[in-house]
Amino acid sequence: MKKIGLALLVALAGGGFASLFFTPVQAQLLGIVILLVVMWTNNALPLGVVSLLPILLFPAFGITELKSVTPNYAKSIIFLFIGGFMLAIAMQKSNLHLQISNRLLRVFPNTARGIIYAMAIVSALLSSILSNTTITLMLMPIGLFITENPRLKIRILLAIAYGASIGGILTPIGTPPNLLLLGYLEEIGLNAPTFTEWMGMTSPVVLTMLLLMPFVLGHGMKDESVGRMEERTEAMTKDQKKLLWILGGLSLLLLLNTPVKPWYPGLGLNEKALLLASGLLLFFPGIDLLNWEDSRAIPYEIIFLFGAGFSIAQAFGSTHLAEAVAHKLAFVQTLPLWLTLGVIALAISFSTEITSNTALTSIALPVMAQLYGVDHPETLLVLMVTTVAASYAFMLPIATPPNAIIMSSRIIQVKTMATLGFLIDLIGVAIVSLTAYALWQWVL
Repeated sequence: MKKIGLALLVALAGGGFASLFFTPVQAQLLGIVILLVVMWTNNALPLGVVSLLPILLFPAFGITELKSVTPNYAKSIIFLFIGGFMLAIAMQKSNLHLQISNRLLRVFPNTARGIIYAMAIVSALLSSILSNTTITLMLMPIGLFITENPRLKIRILLAIAYGASIGGILTPIGTPPNLLLLGYLEEIGLNAPTFTEWMGMTSPVVLTMLLLMPFVLGHGMKDESVGRMEERTEAMTKDQKKLLWILGGLSLLLLLNTPVKPWYPGLGLNEKALLLASGLLLFFPGIDLLNWEDSRAIPYEIIFLFGAGFSIAQAFGSTHLAEAVAHKLAFVQTLPLWLTLGVIALAISFSTEITSNTALTSIALPVMAQLYGVDHPETLLVLMVTTVAASYAFMLPIATPPNAIIMSSRIIQVKTMATLGFLIDLIGVAIVSLTAYALWQWVL
């Protein structure tokens, strides 16, 4: 009850302060959003419960009608994520992730920096298609077991957590902010990048970060002793081979579905349907990789979290709060584009350190869309920078689920994470904003 009381107190204070600058309805909306963010942060109530509160609170305070809130919890983009969850559950059930991890670990040299690079890359690649929370949970035991050296252990765990956040932006399904962006673009009528277009845009960021982040973590570790986990070469099981074929077929379809204008129109298939169909295929006779009992492992609280994010974004639009905040940030429009992108990336990245990146993204997207106006050619670029920067927070445990998970190992001090994370934050901001200015603005 103390945590709920604290959340209410902070929300009342925030809403009261906001009333000095915004209309009563807008101030109430900000107060409710503050309440949700604080309760998401301090675990005052279960994540799924807090995420369902907009259905009750928004109509109760006259912000939006009930019939306008509930459809946000069943947007088509959510079913894309459900399909992704099914594939993730099958990968865990078949232990395909361990096969991938073991094979990648053997590629890298048996040195401190080699292991740091290996774990970072394994974490990033797996997190591009699976939940970064799940991947961090799966890889943390490997990181704890791979060496007895306490200093190296800390760097390996940080590499796992940071790699999960870095790799999550590689695909549209890699992390919740990506899906929030796709849902928001659908709502405001802008064309979202296709699956492979997204990967083409984010690959330079991910690759550069995977070169620099482990290098930073490996600094000063040259002479550290290494004890490597025993390597086992096991043949792939029948189920693992089935799943690899399905994943390969899905990847091929997504590739063929991508239009290359003006030469190739693509297959014209709906990517949300493709992901959901791939997930449902796992239950079919002859495939039998999942049964209905396995579906209970789908994290429905995350689906509710998406619904809350979409509801917040819609409310920011319907109450014109996004326009009001954007008006107060209008000075950004007078800056050169490269500096605007840098300021946005910096502000979002460091704001994410103290709150959920999902919650922040749901709030920031409608605000950033109004900086230039929804129909302005730079708007999609700004929204992409906002979304990617929201995942690149490396300083504090509260910033991302992977950071919080590795802190649970009790061998990492907050000071260590903050010191190394601050430098990697700055590197991430620079890479995202420069890539957006040099590459994305010509693609979008």
